[in-house]
Amino acid sequence: MGVMIVPMTLGEAYQYVNENHRHHRAPQGGLFAVGLANEGVIVGCAVVGHPVARNLCDGWTAEVTRLTTDGTKNACSALYAACWRAVRAMGYLRLVTYTLKDEPGTSLRAAGWVCIGECGGGTWNRKDRPRVDTHPLQAKLRWEIGTHG
Repeated sequence: MGVMIVPMTLGEAYQYVNENHRHHRAPQGGLFAVGLANEGVIVGCAVVGHPVARNLCDGWTAEVTRLTTDGTKNACSALYAACWRAVRAMGYLRLVTYTLKDEPGTSLRAAGWVCIGECGGGTWNRKDRPRVDTHPLQAKLRWEIGTHG
């Protein structure tokens, strides 16, 4: 069998993310999830949803909101490529995701993504809407594949 893309429910993906992601819990929602299995054992997953940034919510853009693996070679690239194939088949024109500024993005580049630049970061905590920050607060890099049209 080897390594292959497999179907995965959002619930299964959320559980995998909560158990394996380095610095985030599962997202609040999603459009779909994609799994990666090696000899029948799940070694990674990706969750795709609507863009978190309101200015990207144009109806043509989706976002990989979480991606995590157990470190299997080329797993991240395979998952990013599978997500792009899936959203294109659904009619989306662009797919975005974010990495921490100190992450090299090797898997994204290998899957054909382009780094757009630095953005975001900081706290989500506000005086009128208190939050507890459990995620990294540093600046992020936005990556995209596809076109906006």
